[in-house]
Formats: sequence, C-alpha cells, structure tokens
Amino acid sequence: MTSHRQPAVFAGHGSPMYAIEPNRYSAAWTALGKSLKRPDAILVISAHWVTRGTWVTAMPKPKTIHDFGGFPQALFDIQYPAPGSPALADRVQELLNIPVVLEENEWGIDHGAWSVLKYMYPDANVPVVQLSLDGSMSARQHYELAKQLSPLRDENILILSSGNVVHNLRTIHWQAGSEPYPWAIEFNDFFASEIHANHHDALIDWERYGDAAHLSIPTAEHYWPALYTLALQREGERATVFTNGIEMSSISMLGFSIQ
Repeated sequence: MTSHRQPAVFAGHGSPMYAIEPNRYSAAWTALGKSLKRPDAILVISAHWVTRGTWVTAMPKPKTIHDFGGFPQALFDIQYPAPGSPALADRVQELLNIPVVLEENEWGIDHGAWSVLKYMYPDANVPVVQLSLDGSMSARQHYELAKQLSPLRDENILILSSGNVVHNLRTIHWQAGSEPYPWAIEFNDFFASEIHANHHDALIDWERYGDAAHLSIPTAEHYWPALYTLALQREGERATVFTNGIEMSSISMLGFSIQ
C-alpha cells in the first residue's frame, strides 16, 4: 500500500440495533477508523439503496435516513450529520462509463452507512457520498463497474461498502446466542477462504456454489457490496478480515479490507 492510497473496505453491518448497542463489531469499526489515514471524503455503497439505474448523492447536506421499522425510538433519534460532497459526486459520474443520476433531494445517508460510520468517524466530520446499486445488474456487472472507481483510492477517498455476505431474514432467530445454521457457516467460511486465495470469480459466480449459497443469499443486494470491495483489489494487495461471525443464526458479520 502506498503512503497515500486509501484501502477499500467492506463492513458486514448486521442489525440496526448495533448503532445503539455497542459490541465487538462496533469496537472493530471504531478501531478501523482510528487506524486509517483521515480521508478527504467517503464513498459508500450500501445494500439499502437499490435503484433503477445508477445514482449518486450530490447534496451538500445529506439527511439521515431511518430505513427500517419496528425498532426502539432511540434508533430513530440518531442523526449522522456528515456533510455531502457534490465534487465527489461529480467525480464518480466522471469515472463511471454509464449514465449516473445526481440525487439532490430524496436520499441521504442510510443505516447501512451511518450504523458503521458513527463508530468509524463519530464526529461526522468527513463528507459522505452514497452510490446506489442498480437492481437490474448482474453480480459480474457490479464487479466490473466497481473497478472504475479505483482511481478514487489514490485521491484520498475511502470507499466503504456495507452489506452482509450471509443475509437471510426469513430464517433469522432474534434470541441472543442463537446457533448459526450449518449452511450459513459453510458459505461464510467459503467466502473468507476465497478472498484470502484471491479467487474472485468463484465469489462473483456465487450461484454455482449450491444450496448453501442460495440459502445465504436469497436476494443479492446485501451481497453485491462485497463485490465492490473485491473489485478494487490491486496487484500485490491482500484481504484482511477485521470482523467475523454469524449472528441471529443467518446474518454474517464478516468484514474485510483490501490494502
């Protein structure tokens, strides 16, 4: 890693409750934020912003989005008042070889972003821009699109992707200490082994893995962000896992950085 290049990071963000219930994962996000050179801005790819086409937030003051229901009021009271960066939005639009819509009104910083960023940068003083996930794209198309963002790393922009490698809400157990499903462990371990071996193709074509993959990824929006981080890996760089574990039986908290 050069002295000025930012890493690419994937965070398994898990339950929104982690934003008000600190745990070993939030402690790792805090430590990660302290370990990094302060970026000029952060580009977030969150599982919680899926669109038709590709959009990027371009407002100077993005609002805090509470995109969930059924949780305590304390969670809805959280604000993450980081500034935006219209200049970074323009740069993203310039880098990508597809039409990119500048979003200036409706979106902001969703919980896939702020639930992690509130620990990494608790003062909310680093500008944040979000890039949406085009729901019509394949996994490989997302991976190839992400490669075009690579120059940002050399411009002191932290690229943070946020989702979950295993994310099956239909099989979740909310009780504390619930045992992970064997298929969740299997696919999570497979993913971790493949990133350490730099086998990206196997992770892009995850559907070929079989039943454990399909149970782990019933819908792909939480998985795609991990591919954005993998796509930004350069020759000589390695993946480092900074969080891991299966919570609520079917949610992976695997997080890794590329540097």
